[in-house]
Amino acid sequence: MSAAPTTNPKLLAWVEEMIQLCQPAGVHWCDGSEAETQRLCDLMVQGGTFTKLNEKLRPGCYLARSHASDVARVEDRTFICAKTQEEAGPNNHWADPAEMRQRLLGLFKGSMAGRTMYIIPFAMGPLDSPIAKIGIEVTDSAYVVVNMRIMTRMGQAVLDKLGVGGAFIPCLHSVGAPLRPGQQDVPWPCEPDPKKKYIVHFPDDPSIWSFGSGYGGNALLGKKCLALRIASTIARREGWLAEHMLILGLTSPQGTKHYVAAAFPSACGKTNLAMMQPSLPGWKVTCLGDDIAWLRLGQDGRLYATNPETGFFGVAPGTSQHSNPNALAAITRNTIFTNVALKPDGDVWWEDMGVPAPATAIDWEGNDWTPDCGRKAAHPNSRFTAPAAQCPVIDPDWQSAEGVPLSAILFGGRRATTIPLVNEAVSWEHGVFLGSACGSETTAAALGKAGVLRRDPFAMLPFCGYNMGDYFAHWLALAQRTDRRKLPRVFFTNWFRRSDSGKWLWPGYGENSRVLKWVCERVEGTGQAVETPIGFLPTPDALDLSGLNLNGDDLRHLLSVDVEGWKKEVEDVAASYSNYKDRLPSALTEQLALLRQRLG
Repeated sequence: MSAAPTTNPKLLAWVEEMIQLCQPAGVHWCDGSEAETQRLCDLMVQGGTFTKLNEKLRPGCYLARSHASDVARVEDRTFICAKTQEEAGPNNHWADPAEMRQRLLGLFKGSMAGRTMYIIPFAMGPLDSPIAKIGIEVTDSAYVVVNMRIMTRMGQAVLDKLGVGGAFIPCLHSVGAPLRPGQQDVPWPCEPDPKKKYIVHFPDDPSIWSFGSGYGGNALLGKKCLALRIASTIARREGWLAEHMLILGLTSPQGTKHYVAAAFPSACGKTNLAMMQPSLPGWKVTCLGDDIAWLRLGQDGRLYATNPETGFFGVAPGTSQHSNPNALAAITRNTIFTNVALKPDGDVWWEDMGVPAPATAIDWEGNDWTPDCGRKAAHPNSRFTAPAAQCPVIDPDWQSAEGVPLSAILFGGRRATTIPLVNEAVSWEHGVFLGSACGSETTAAALGKAGVLRRDPFAMLPFCGYNMGDYFAHWLALAQRTDRRKLPRVFFTNWFRRSDSGKWLWPGYGENSRVLKWVCERVEGTGQAVETPIGFLPTPDALDLSGLNLNGDDLRHLLSVDVEGWKKEVEDVAASYSNYKDRLPSALTEQLALLRQRLG
């Protein structure tokens, strides 16, 4: 502690308290340097956690394989310990904060024995942003350190910004696998029993405690834990929004640029849209972020968006030259791959990569694999961690402290029927209603059963750190805090509509630029639309379909209002609203009633 690179008394006292609790064999303050990262990577190669990939094919890249019990977020072990269960809301698992803290103290006692405690100073958002937040993650995982360096602004500059009296969010993490003297370590230490894993948020402190998992958002505490669950509660108090949204810039051939944020549930192509290559000649998409957006009202009354992260933690399977060539280009170097397959030439491979499967490989569990063995080579939730700066279409303003002004917000979902290709809200309140009604049909990979409709308001159901009824009210209140004409236009999209025979009606990917072009035209007042019971839809000739061989019947399906389907949708949304009881804003029940009335 005498060598600590800070004089912040609160930080020093907290770290000392964590040392006494966790009893590590050593303590290391992370500086975020290249040399430090290289030392840790070399250490993990020696210990079997990392495999160095072929330097000619993937310079600076490594492969990690997790334990089979530790492969994804664990929603049923994720808790919001607000003062009361009502404050946490029906959208969260709640536990009494005092009881949970006592339980965690028992788990963390001696949990880092035989291991190094790493102290990671990190910032979410540009350091000079008016809404930047500083976190300090204490962890016993070198894997977490090197991933956090990619995903956040990390190191001495953060401590310098913190200064002597600055506030920080304490984030305690342990893999939950202490080492006895002489005990041999394993490549991926964790607590294998899922009932002993805990990802716990205390919004009133605020602080985060995570035990037993070393994977993804369970362990990289700047991501979903801080940047969404905790940040959403802070944002509510401070008057801004922490959202599960991508941010992109769209520039027309004439040079007009609009910024768009979009919230889609998982498996709905968020990363693909964020880095899209438009099929329309002359149009250009730039990426500011693929997962999280912090939104605040600027002095001019417009809504500004900032990506608080500095990296991509993307799902590998399905990422291909066809679906997302810019993502493939971003992960050619300085990338950490987790739970993908290793080819004999020292490169990586995964299903739906768009290249032929290797004749042999080592699968995500470290076993020999061949294409006919009956097993997946890569885990369905296998990941890549890559610096956002490596994206070929990264926006020049992606690290702007002020953020970028939003012209439009998109919501969406994976829906085979009923929901049209795109519709526009008629008002801000209607737009919040569309966000609150977000739903997506599950894929088999997501929940074990395909085609089940899961309501996911604003794509925030697993990530909102407080009662979602209050969250809806927070969104609605924006219209009272600024000239509503300055707020972004709100749209709902559905790239996944199918015909009665099960055929995709819309080609998706780069063709989605045609929908985005219409969105921009609506913002500019030139896009043609017809008012329907569900909002404004493009007229049949409003979408630019030049060069696209789209069947006329398919287009009619995509832009039609299925009245009977929407009547069922209304009742399903009403049922989902019943969860929030008297916390549901009356403006949303009014929107529901108006929709019922318009549908006749």
